[in-house]
Amino acid sequence: MLDVMKLAVAIGAFAASATASAVAGAVDLRGGYGYGYGYGHGHGGGGHGNKTCKHKPLVNSKALQASIRAPALLNGSQTLLNFAYSYPDRNRLMGGGGHNATVKYLVSQLEALDGYYTVELQPFSAVVHAGATFSLFIDGANTSAGVFDYTGSGDVTGTLVVVANQGCELTDYPSTLSGNIALIQRGACEFGLKSAYAGASGAKGALIYNNIPGGLDGTLGVPPRPEGDYVPTLGLSQDQGAELVASIAAGTTHNATLIVDAQVENRTTHNVLATSNCGALNTTLMLGAHTDSVAAGPGINDDGSGTIGILEVAKHLAKYRVNNAVRFGFWSGEEEGDLGSNHYVDSLSPAGLADIRAYLNFDMIASPNFIHAIYDGDGSSFNESGPAGSGEIEKFFEEYFVSAGENFTATAFDGRSDYAPFIENGIPAGGTFTGAEQIKTAEEALQFGGTAGEPTDANYHGPGDTVDNLDVGAFVLHAKGIAASVAKYATSFESLPPKGLKKRSVAGGVGRKRRAGKKGRKTAI
Repeated sequence: MLDVMKLAVAIGAFAASATASAVAGAVDLRGGYGYGYGYGHGHGGGGHGNKTCKHKPLVNSKALQASIRAPALLNGSQTLLNFAYSYPDRNRLMGGGGHNATVKYLVSQLEALDGYYTVELQPFSAVVHAGATFSLFIDGANTSAGVFDYTGSGDVTGTLVVVANQGCELTDYPSTLSGNIALIQRGACEFGLKSAYAGASGAKGALIYNNIPGGLDGTLGVPPRPEGDYVPTLGLSQDQGAELVASIAAGTTHNATLIVDAQVENRTTHNVLATSNCGALNTTLMLGAHTDSVAAGPGINDDGSGTIGILEVAKHLAKYRVNNAVRFGFWSGEEEGDLGSNHYVDSLSPAGLADIRAYLNFDMIASPNFIHAIYDGDGSSFNESGPAGSGEIEKFFEEYFVSAGENFTATAFDGRSDYAPFIENGIPAGGTFTGAEQIKTAEEALQFGGTAGEPTDANYHGPGDTVDNLDVGAFVLHAKGIAASVAKYATSFESLPPKGLKKRSVAGGVGRKRRAGKKGRKTAI
Protein backbone atom coordinates (compact mmCIF):
# COMPACT_ATOMS: atom_id res chain seq x y z
CA MET A 1 0.00 0.00 0.00
CA LEU A 2 1.16 3.52 -0.79
CA ASP A 3 1.36 6.01 2.03
CA VAL A 4 -0.55 8.77 0.28
CA MET A 5 -3.01 11.51 1.12
CA LYS A 6 -6.07 11.00 -1.04
CA LEU A 7 -7.89 14.03 -2.30
CA ALA A 8 -11.40 13.98 -0.87
CA VAL A 9 -13.04 16.97 -2.45
CA ALA A 10 -13.32 18.14 -6.03
CA ILE A 11 -11.41 21.23 -7.05
CA GLY A 12 -12.69 23.63 -9.69
CA ALA A 13 -10.88 23.39 -13.00
CA PHE A 14 -8.49 26.10 -14.07
CA ALA A 15 -8.59 27.52 -17.58
CA ALA A 16 -5.54 26.67 -19.68
CA SER A 17 -4.49 30.31 -19.50
CA ALA A 18 -4.73 30.51 -15.72
CA THR A 19 -1.93 32.28 -13.93
CA ALA A 20 -0.31 31.53 -10.62
CA SER A 21 -1.84 34.66 -9.13
CA ALA A 22 -5.20 32.96 -9.46
CA VAL A 23 -3.95 30.12 -7.28
CA ALA A 24 -1.75 32.04 -4.89
CA GLY A 25 -3.18 29.96 -2.06
CA ALA A 26 -1.49 26.90 -3.54
CA VAL A 27 1.61 27.48 -1.42
CA ASP A 28 -0.14 25.58 1.39
CA LEU A 29 -1.62 22.65 -0.48
CA ARG A 30 -3.43 21.47 2.64
CA GLY A 31 -5.49 24.61 2.97
CA GLY A 32 -9.13 24.15 1.99
CA TYR A 33 -8.87 20.45 1.15
CA GLY A 34 -10.10 17.41 2.96
CA TYR A 35 -7.75 14.41 2.98
CA GLY A 36 -7.95 10.78 3.88
CA TYR A 37 -5.16 8.26 4.10
CA GLY A 38 -5.08 5.20 1.92
CA TYR A 39 -4.36 4.07 -1.59
CA GLY A 40 -7.61 3.76 -3.47
CA HIS A 41 -6.71 1.21 -6.13
CA GLY A 42 -6.23 -2.10 -4.39
CA HIS A 43 -4.28 -5.06 -5.78
CA GLY A 44 -5.89 -7.81 -7.75
CA GLY A 45 -6.73 -9.19 -11.15
CA GLY A 46 -9.52 -8.27 -13.51
CA GLY A 47 -10.94 -4.89 -14.37
CA HIS A 48 -12.45 -2.23 -12.18
CA GLY A 49 -14.62 -0.47 -14.71
CA ASN A 50 -17.32 1.91 -13.53
CA LYS A 51 -19.97 4.07 -15.13
CA THR A 52 -17.32 6.58 -16.28
CA CYS A 53 -15.84 3.98 -18.67
CA LYS A 54 -18.58 1.42 -19.32
CA HIS A 55 -20.08 2.95 -22.44
CA LYS A 56 -16.92 4.51 -23.89
CA PRO A 57 -15.25 3.12 -27.02
CA LEU A 58 -11.97 1.23 -26.65
CA VAL A 59 -9.01 3.59 -27.04
CA ASN A 60 -7.96 4.10 -30.65
CA SER A 61 -4.38 5.10 -31.45
CA LYS A 62 -5.06 7.26 -34.50
CA ALA A 63 -7.89 9.11 -32.80
CA LEU A 64 -5.93 9.66 -29.59
CA GLN A 65 -2.92 10.95 -31.52
CA ALA A 66 -5.12 13.27 -33.59
CA SER A 67 -6.45 14.89 -30.42
CA ILE A 68 -2.96 16.13 -29.45
CA ARG A 69 -2.54 19.62 -30.89
CA ALA A 70 0.00 22.39 -30.64
CA PRO A 71 -2.26 25.15 -29.20
CA ALA A 72 -3.19 23.05 -26.17
CA LEU A 73 0.44 22.07 -25.56
CA LEU A 74 1.55 25.69 -25.77
CA ASN A 75 -1.31 26.96 -23.61
CA GLY A 76 -0.42 24.44 -20.94
CA SER A 77 3.25 25.43 -21.15
CA GLN A 78 2.34 29.11 -20.83
CA THR A 79 0.32 28.30 -17.72
CA LEU A 80 3.40 26.76 -16.11
CA LEU A 81 5.49 29.78 -17.08
CA ASN A 82 2.88 32.07 -15.55
CA PHE A 83 3.10 30.11 -12.32
CA ALA A 84 6.87 30.54 -12.22
CA TYR A 85 6.77 34.25 -13.04
CA SER A 86 4.13 35.01 -10.42
CA TYR A 87 6.72 34.48 -7.68
CA PRO A 88 9.94 36.44 -7.05
CA ASP A 89 12.20 33.44 -7.70
CA ARG A 90 10.69 32.98 -11.20
CA ASN A 91 11.07 29.21 -11.04
CA ARG A 92 9.13 26.06 -10.18
CA LEU A 93 11.63 24.67 -7.70
CA MET A 94 10.35 21.78 -5.62
CA GLY A 95 8.08 22.99 -2.81
CA GLY A 96 8.20 26.66 -3.86
CA GLY A 97 5.28 28.85 -4.88
CA GLY A 98 5.56 28.19 -8.62
CA HIS A 99 5.82 24.46 -8.10
CA ASN A 100 2.96 24.28 -5.61
CA ALA A 101 0.77 26.15 -8.09
CA THR A 102 1.77 23.58 -10.74
CA VAL A 103 0.74 20.72 -8.47
CA LYS A 104 -2.61 22.29 -7.67
CA TYR A 105 -3.25 22.98 -11.36
CA LEU A 106 -2.56 19.35 -12.30
CA VAL A 107 -4.94 18.09 -9.63
CA SER A 108 -7.68 20.45 -10.80
CA GLN A 109 -7.25 19.46 -14.45
CA LEU A 110 -7.39 15.74 -13.67
CA GLU A 111 -10.26 16.02 -11.21
CA ALA A 112 -12.31 17.87 -13.84
CA LEU A 113 -12.55 14.75 -16.04
CA ASP A 114 -15.85 13.45 -14.62
CA GLY A 115 -14.32 10.88 -12.31
CA TYR A 116 -12.29 9.08 -14.98
CA TYR A 117 -9.26 9.07 -12.67
CA THR A 118 -8.66 8.55 -9.00
CA VAL A 119 -6.36 11.48 -8.22
CA GLU A 120 -4.02 11.44 -5.24
CA LEU A 121 -1.36 13.61 -3.67
CA GLN A 122 1.68 11.84 -2.21
CA PRO A 123 3.67 14.07 0.16
CA PHE A 124 7.34 13.86 1.08
CA SER A 125 10.00 16.21 2.43
CA ALA A 126 13.55 16.85 1.28
CA VAL A 127 16.43 19.30 1.40
CA VAL A 128 16.40 21.78 -1.51
CA HIS A 129 19.02 24.16 -2.85
CA ALA A 130 16.95 27.33 -3.18
CA GLY A 131 19.65 29.48 -4.77
CA ALA A 132 23.02 31.09 -4.16
CA THR A 133 24.79 34.40 -4.54
CA PHE A 134 28.46 34.12 -5.43
CA SER A 135 31.54 35.88 -6.75
CA LEU A 136 34.91 34.63 -7.98
CA PHE A 137 38.11 36.66 -8.11
CA ILE A 138 41.29 35.27 -9.63
CA ASP A 139 44.41 37.35 -8.96
CA GLY A 140 42.05 40.13 -7.90
CA ALA A 141 40.06 40.18 -11.15
CA ASN A 142 36.32 39.52 -11.09
CA THR A 143 35.93 36.27 -13.04
CA SER A 144 32.84 34.67 -14.60
CA ALA A 145 31.80 31.34 -13.11
CA GLY A 146 28.91 29.00 -12.52
CA VAL A 147 27.68 27.73 -9.17
CA PHE A 148 26.86 24.19 -8.06
CA ASP A 149 23.68 23.40 -6.16
CA TYR A 150 24.34 22.47 -2.53
CA THR A 151 27.74 24.17 -2.59
CA GLY A 152 29.22 25.05 0.77
CA SER A 153 29.09 28.70 1.80
CA GLY A 154 31.99 30.91 2.76
CA ASP A 155 34.44 33.69 1.88
CA VAL A 156 37.69 31.84 1.17
CA THR A 157 41.01 32.74 -0.42
CA GLY A 158 43.97 30.57 -1.36
CA THR A 159 46.45 29.54 -4.00
CA LEU A 160 45.11 27.47 -6.88
CA VAL A 161 46.45 23.91 -6.75
CA VAL A 162 45.88 21.52 -9.67
CA VAL A 163 44.35 18.18 -8.74
CA ALA A 164 45.73 15.14 -10.55
CA ASN A 165 43.72 13.19 -13.13
CA GLN A 166 40.03 14.06 -12.71
CA GLY A 167 39.93 14.09 -8.93
CA CYS A 168 38.00 10.85 -8.51
CA GLU A 169 40.44 9.30 -6.02
CA LEU A 170 41.49 10.82 -2.71
CA THR A 171 45.10 10.20 -3.73
CA ASP A 172 44.65 12.69 -6.61
CA TYR A 173 44.59 15.55 -4.08
CA PRO A 174 48.09 16.73 -3.10
CA SER A 175 49.11 17.71 0.42
CA THR A 176 49.76 21.27 -0.80
CA LEU A 177 45.98 21.74 -1.03
CA SER A 178 45.68 22.37 2.70
CA GLY A 179 44.42 25.93 3.13
CA ASN A 180 44.21 26.48 -0.64
CA ILE A 181 41.78 26.15 -3.56
CA ALA A 182 41.49 22.95 -5.63
CA LEU A 183 41.41 23.21 -9.45
CA ILE A 184 39.74 20.06 -10.78
CA GLN A 185 38.82 18.87 -14.26
CA ARG A 186 35.28 17.65 -14.92
CA GLY A 187 34.89 13.98 -15.79
CA ALA A 188 34.62 10.33 -14.67
CA CYS A 189 32.85 10.87 -11.32
CA GLU A 190 30.30 13.05 -9.56
CA PHE A 191 30.87 16.73 -8.94
CA GLY A 192 29.96 16.18 -5.29
CA LEU A 193 32.71 13.60 -4.82
CA LYS A 194 35.27 16.11 -6.09
CA SER A 195 34.08 18.83 -3.70
CA ALA A 196 33.98 16.43 -0.74
CA TYR A 197 37.45 15.07 -1.51
CA ALA A 198 38.78 18.62 -1.82
CA GLY A 199 37.42 19.41 1.64
CA ALA A 200 38.74 16.16 3.08
CA SER A 201 42.20 17.15 1.77
CA GLY A 202 42.10 20.47 3.57
CA ALA A 203 41.10 22.71 0.66
CA LYS A 204 39.07 25.82 1.49
CA GLY A 205 37.22 25.73 -1.83
CA ALA A 206 37.11 24.13 -5.27
CA LEU A 207 36.90 25.21 -8.90
CA ILE A 208 35.75 22.52 -11.33
CA TYR A 209 36.43 23.28 -15.01
CA ASN A 210 34.59 21.83 -17.97
CA ASN A 211 35.97 19.12 -20.24
CA ILE A 212 33.86 20.28 -23.21
CA PRO A 213 33.41 23.78 -24.63
CA GLY A 214 31.32 26.15 -22.54
CA GLY A 215 30.79 27.13 -18.94
CA LEU A 216 29.89 24.77 -16.13
CA ASP A 217 27.36 24.54 -13.35
CA GLY A 218 25.30 21.67 -11.95
CA THR A 219 24.69 20.09 -8.59
CA LEU A 220 26.87 18.43 -6.01
CA GLY A 221 23.94 16.27 -4.94
CA VAL A 222 21.86 16.39 -1.78
CA PRO A 223 24.09 16.29 1.32
CA PRO A 224 25.37 14.66 3.43
CA ARG A 225 27.73 12.28 1.73
CA PRO A 226 30.15 9.86 3.46
CA GLU A 227 33.31 11.42 2.01
CA GLY A 228 32.72 14.66 3.90
CA ASP A 229 31.21 18.12 3.69
CA TYR A 230 31.15 20.25 0.56
CA VAL A 231 33.43 23.27 0.31
CA PRO A 232 32.45 26.43 -1.62
CA THR A 233 32.44 25.12 -5.20
CA LEU A 234 32.18 27.06 -8.47
CA GLY A 235 32.46 26.07 -12.14
CA LEU A 236 34.76 27.31 -14.91
CA SER A 237 34.70 26.90 -18.68
CA GLN A 238 37.05 24.52 -20.45
CA ASP A 239 39.10 27.45 -21.77
CA GLN A 240 39.40 29.09 -18.35
CA GLY A 241 40.51 25.86 -16.72
CA ALA A 242 42.97 24.86 -19.43
CA GLU A 243 44.62 28.30 -19.37
CA LEU A 244 45.05 28.19 -15.61
CA VAL A 245 46.45 24.64 -15.63
CA ALA A 246 48.98 25.53 -18.34
CA SER A 247 50.03 28.70 -16.52
CA ILE A 248 50.50 26.87 -13.21
CA ALA A 249 52.53 24.16 -14.96
CA ALA A 250 54.77 26.92 -16.34
CA GLY A 251 55.48 28.14 -12.80
CA THR A 252 52.96 30.96 -12.32
CA THR A 253 51.14 31.22 -8.99
CA HIS A 254 47.46 32.17 -9.08
CA ASN A 255 45.33 33.14 -6.10
CA ALA A 256 41.55 32.78 -6.00
CA THR A 257 38.81 34.15 -3.75
CA LEU A 258 35.39 32.44 -3.65
CA ILE A 259 32.52 34.29 -1.96
CA VAL A 260 29.48 32.00 -1.79
CA ASP A 261 26.19 32.31 0.12
CA ALA A 262 24.00 29.26 -0.57
CA GLN A 263 20.41 28.89 0.60
CA VAL A 264 19.50 25.31 1.53
CA GLU A 265 16.03 24.57 2.92
CA ASN A 266 13.91 21.60 3.96
CA ARG A 267 10.61 21.58 2.03
CA THR A 268 7.49 19.44 1.84
CA THR A 269 6.24 18.69 -1.66
CA HIS A 270 3.88 16.35 -3.49
CA ASN A 271 3.73 13.84 -6.28
CA VAL A 272 0.44 13.78 -8.20
CA LEU A 273 -0.91 10.32 -9.12
CA ALA A 274 -3.86 9.73 -11.43
CA THR A 275 -5.13 6.19 -12.12
CA SER A 276 -7.87 5.36 -14.58
CA ASN A 277 -11.03 3.93 -13.04
CA CYS A 278 -11.23 1.26 -15.71
CA GLY A 279 -8.79 -1.37 -16.93
CA ALA A 280 -7.06 -4.21 -15.12
CA LEU A 281 -5.02 -2.98 -12.17
CA ASN A 282 -2.74 -6.00 -12.17
CA THR A 283 -1.52 -4.96 -15.63
CA THR A 284 -1.12 -1.23 -15.14
CA LEU A 285 0.67 1.00 -17.62
CA MET A 286 2.45 3.85 -15.84
CA LEU A 287 3.77 7.08 -17.37
CA GLY A 288 5.74 9.82 -15.70
CA ALA A 289 7.18 13.32 -16.06
CA HIS A 290 8.61 15.65 -13.44
CA THR A 291 6.91 18.85 -12.36
CA ASP A 292 9.81 20.71 -10.72
CA SER A 293 12.46 23.00 -12.19
CA VAL A 294 15.90 24.01 -10.99
CA ALA A 295 16.30 27.28 -9.09
CA ALA A 296 17.85 29.04 -12.09
CA GLY A 297 14.78 29.06 -14.31
CA PRO A 298 11.12 28.14 -14.92
CA GLY A 299 11.81 24.74 -16.50
CA ILE A 300 9.31 24.88 -19.36
CA ASN A 301 11.14 22.32 -21.51
CA ASP A 302 12.73 20.63 -18.48
CA ASP A 303 10.28 19.22 -17.75
CA GLY A 304 7.22 21.34 -18.36
CA SER A 305 7.11 19.79 -21.82
CA GLY A 306 6.86 16.24 -20.46
CA THR A 307 4.38 17.36 -17.79
CA ILE A 308 2.05 19.02 -20.30
CA GLY A 309 2.57 16.23 -22.82
CA ILE A 310 1.35 13.50 -20.51
CA LEU A 311 -1.37 15.75 -19.07
CA GLU A 312 -2.83 16.34 -22.55
CA VAL A 313 -2.80 12.59 -23.23
CA ALA A 314 -4.45 11.95 -19.87
CA LYS A 315 -7.20 14.45 -20.66
CA HIS A 316 -8.01 12.95 -24.06
CA LEU A 317 -7.70 9.35 -22.84
CA ALA A 318 -10.70 10.09 -20.62
CA LYS A 319 -12.89 9.76 -23.74
CA TYR A 320 -12.05 6.06 -23.98
CA ARG A 321 -12.23 2.68 -22.29
CA VAL A 322 -8.98 0.79 -21.65
CA ASN A 323 -8.20 -2.87 -21.05
CA ASN A 324 -5.23 -2.16 -18.80
CA ALA A 325 -5.32 0.53 -16.13
CA VAL A 326 -3.28 3.64 -16.90
CA ARG A 327 -1.55 5.61 -14.14
CA PHE A 328 0.10 8.99 -14.65
CA GLY A 329 2.83 10.00 -12.20
CA PHE A 330 3.67 13.70 -12.01
CA TRP A 331 6.90 13.61 -9.99
CA SER A 332 8.34 16.25 -7.72
CA GLY A 333 12.00 16.50 -6.77
CA GLU A 334 13.56 15.04 -9.94
CA GLU A 335 16.03 17.90 -10.09
CA GLU A 336 17.20 17.04 -6.59
CA GLY A 337 17.92 13.41 -7.55
CA ASP A 338 14.72 11.63 -8.69
CA LEU A 339 13.27 12.07 -5.20
CA GLY A 340 9.57 11.81 -6.04
CA SER A 341 9.78 8.74 -8.26
CA ASN A 342 12.07 7.00 -5.77
CA HIS A 343 9.69 7.84 -2.93
CA TYR A 344 6.76 6.41 -4.88
CA VAL A 345 8.51 3.17 -5.83
CA ASP A 346 9.97 2.71 -2.34
CA SER A 347 6.46 3.07 -0.91
CA LEU A 348 4.99 0.28 -3.04
CA SER A 349 4.40 -3.22 -1.71
CA PRO A 350 5.78 -6.16 -3.73
CA ALA A 351 2.25 -6.68 -5.07
CA GLY A 352 2.01 -3.03 -6.05
CA LEU A 353 5.30 -3.22 -7.91
CA ALA A 354 4.18 -6.40 -9.68
CA ASP A 355 1.01 -4.61 -10.88
CA ILE A 356 3.05 -2.12 -12.94
CA ARG A 357 3.50 -3.86 -16.28
CA ALA A 358 5.59 -1.09 -17.90
CA TYR A 359 6.79 2.45 -17.16
CA LEU A 360 7.25 5.20 -19.78
CA ASN A 361 9.22 8.38 -19.00
CA PHE A 362 9.10 11.71 -20.82
CA ASP A 363 11.67 14.29 -19.71
CA MET A 364 12.36 17.16 -22.15
CA ILE A 365 10.41 16.61 -25.38
CA ALA A 366 10.56 20.09 -26.99
CA SER A 367 14.25 21.05 -27.14
CA PRO A 368 14.94 23.90 -29.59
CA ASN A 369 17.92 22.18 -31.31
CA PHE A 370 16.24 18.79 -30.92
CA ILE A 371 17.11 15.21 -31.61
CA HIS A 372 14.49 12.44 -31.62
CA ALA A 373 16.03 10.11 -29.06
CA ILE A 374 14.67 6.85 -27.63
CA TYR A 375 15.93 5.23 -24.44
CA ASP A 376 18.25 2.37 -25.39
CA GLY A 377 16.15 -0.35 -23.81
CA ASP A 378 17.94 -3.27 -25.47
CA GLY A 379 21.42 -1.92 -24.76
CA SER A 380 22.51 -2.24 -28.38
CA SER A 381 23.85 1.33 -28.59
CA PHE A 382 25.26 1.95 -25.11
CA ASN A 383 25.59 -1.58 -23.64
CA GLU A 384 23.35 -0.64 -20.72
CA SER A 385 19.93 -2.19 -21.02
CA GLY A 386 16.63 -2.09 -19.18
CA PRO A 387 14.69 -5.03 -17.75
CA ALA A 388 13.22 -7.59 -20.14
CA GLY A 389 10.60 -5.83 -22.25
CA SER A 390 12.51 -2.54 -22.46
CA GLY A 391 13.94 -3.53 -25.83
CA GLU A 392 10.44 -4.15 -27.14
CA ILE A 393 9.35 -0.70 -25.91
CA GLU A 394 12.33 0.84 -27.68
CA LYS A 395 11.31 -0.96 -30.88
CA PHE A 396 7.76 0.39 -30.55
CA PHE A 397 9.03 3.98 -30.46
CA GLU A 398 11.37 3.29 -33.39
CA GLU A 399 8.36 2.12 -35.39
CA TYR A 400 6.42 5.19 -34.30
CA PHE A 401 9.07 7.58 -35.66
CA VAL A 402 9.35 5.59 -38.89
CA SER A 403 5.57 5.77 -39.33
CA ALA A 404 5.76 9.55 -38.80
CA GLY A 405 8.48 9.83 -41.45
CA GLU A 406 11.10 10.94 -38.91
CA ASN A 407 14.63 9.83 -38.09
CA PHE A 408 15.53 8.66 -34.59
CA THR A 409 18.56 7.87 -32.48
CA ALA A 410 19.26 6.18 -29.14
CA THR A 411 19.99 7.81 -25.79
CA ALA A 412 21.70 6.04 -22.91
CA PHE A 413 19.45 4.11 -20.53
CA ASP A 414 21.70 4.98 -17.60
CA GLY A 415 19.28 5.90 -14.82
CA ARG A 416 19.50 9.69 -15.00
CA SER A 417 15.81 10.44 -14.85
CA ASP A 418 12.69 9.19 -13.13
CA TYR A 419 12.70 5.79 -14.82
CA ALA A 420 15.68 4.78 -12.62
CA PRO A 421 13.75 3.30 -9.65
CA PHE A 422 11.46 1.39 -12.00
CA ILE A 423 14.22 -0.33 -13.95
CA GLU A 424 16.06 -1.05 -10.71
CA ASN A 425 12.97 -2.99 -9.61
CA GLY A 426 12.73 -5.01 -12.81
CA ILE A 427 9.93 -3.05 -14.50
CA PRO A 428 10.34 -2.71 -18.28
CA ALA A 429 10.63 0.92 -19.26
CA GLY A 430 11.24 3.34 -22.09
CA GLY A 431 10.43 6.77 -23.43
CA THR A 432 11.68 9.59 -25.62
CA PHE A 433 13.92 12.61 -25.19
CA THR A 434 14.89 15.60 -27.37
CA GLY A 435 18.20 16.57 -25.74
CA ALA A 436 19.62 18.71 -22.96
CA GLU A 437 23.08 20.28 -22.64
CA GLN A 438 24.88 17.86 -24.95
CA ILE A 439 26.36 19.28 -28.15
CA LYS A 440 24.62 18.32 -31.39
CA THR A 441 26.97 16.43 -33.70
CA ALA A 442 27.31 16.97 -37.43
CA GLU A 443 25.69 13.58 -37.98
CA GLU A 444 22.74 14.56 -35.78
CA ALA A 445 22.36 17.83 -37.68
CA LEU A 446 22.08 15.83 -40.91
CA GLN A 447 19.48 13.55 -39.30
CA PHE A 448 17.33 16.14 -37.55
CA GLY A 449 18.27 19.56 -38.85
CA GLY A 450 19.33 22.29 -36.49
CA THR A 451 22.86 23.45 -35.74
CA ALA A 452 25.87 21.21 -35.16
CA GLY A 453 28.31 22.30 -32.47
CA GLU A 454 25.60 23.84 -30.28
CA PRO A 455 23.65 22.33 -27.36
CA THR A 456 20.40 20.58 -28.11
CA ASP A 457 18.94 22.96 -25.53
CA ALA A 458 21.08 26.03 -24.93
CA ASN A 459 18.57 27.14 -22.26
CA TYR A 460 18.91 23.94 -20.23
CA HIS A 461 18.69 24.71 -16.51
CA GLY A 462 18.68 28.43 -17.16
CA PRO A 463 16.31 31.41 -17.15
CA GLY A 464 15.78 31.07 -20.91
CA ASP A 465 13.89 27.77 -20.56
CA THR A 466 10.60 29.43 -21.48
CA VAL A 467 7.75 28.87 -23.91
CA ASP A 468 9.51 31.02 -26.54
CA ASN A 469 12.34 28.50 -26.82
CA LEU A 470 10.29 25.34 -27.29
CA ASP A 471 10.36 23.62 -30.67
CA VAL A 472 6.67 23.19 -31.38
CA GLY A 473 7.12 20.54 -34.07
CA ALA A 474 9.19 18.30 -31.80
CA PHE A 475 6.74 18.92 -28.95
CA VAL A 476 3.76 17.76 -31.00
CA LEU A 477 5.61 14.77 -32.49
CA HIS A 478 6.74 13.44 -29.12
CA ALA A 479 3.38 14.14 -27.45
CA LYS A 480 1.66 12.17 -30.20
CA GLY A 481 4.22 9.44 -29.51
CA ILE A 482 3.04 9.43 -25.89
CA ALA A 483 -0.52 9.03 -27.14
CA ALA A 484 0.47 6.19 -29.45
CA SER A 485 2.25 4.34 -26.65
CA VAL A 486 -0.70 4.74 -24.28
CA ALA A 487 -3.14 3.46 -26.89
CA LYS A 488 -0.94 0.43 -27.55
CA TYR A 489 -0.21 -0.66 -23.99
CA ALA A 490 -3.56 0.36 -22.52
CA THR A 491 -5.02 -2.10 -24.99
CA SER A 492 -2.53 -4.97 -24.76
CA PHE A 493 0.89 -5.97 -23.43
CA GLU A 494 1.13 -8.94 -25.79
CA SER A 495 4.27 -7.55 -27.43
CA LEU A 496 6.19 -7.64 -24.12
CA PRO A 497 7.71 -10.75 -22.51
CA PRO A 498 5.53 -12.55 -19.93
CA LYS A 499 4.83 -10.70 -16.71
CA GLY A 500 7.30 -11.48 -13.95
CA LEU A 501 10.37 -11.99 -16.16
CA LYS A 502 12.85 -9.74 -14.35
CA LYS A 503 16.14 -10.51 -16.11
CA ARG A 504 17.57 -7.65 -18.11
CA SER A 505 17.60 -8.13 -21.85
CA VAL A 506 21.38 -7.86 -22.35
CA ALA A 507 24.44 -7.89 -20.13
CA GLY A 508 25.53 -4.62 -18.62
CA GLY A 509 22.44 -3.49 -16.73
CA VAL A 510 22.33 -5.90 -13.81
CA GLY A 511 23.25 -4.61 -10.39
CA ARG A 512 24.53 -1.22 -11.44
CA LYS A 513 24.88 1.45 -8.81
CA ARG A 514 22.21 4.14 -8.92
CA ARG A 515 23.56 7.40 -10.24
CA ALA A 516 22.23 10.63 -8.83
CA GLY A 517 20.54 12.97 -11.20
CA LYS A 518 19.82 13.05 -14.89
CA LYS A 519 21.07 13.78 -18.36
CA GLY A 520 24.64 14.51 -17.31
CA ARG A 521 23.86 17.37 -14.94
CA LYS A 522 24.02 15.50 -11.66
CA THR A 523 27.27 13.70 -12.45
CA ALA A 524 30.53 14.72 -14.06
CA ILE A 525 30.21 12.18 -16.83
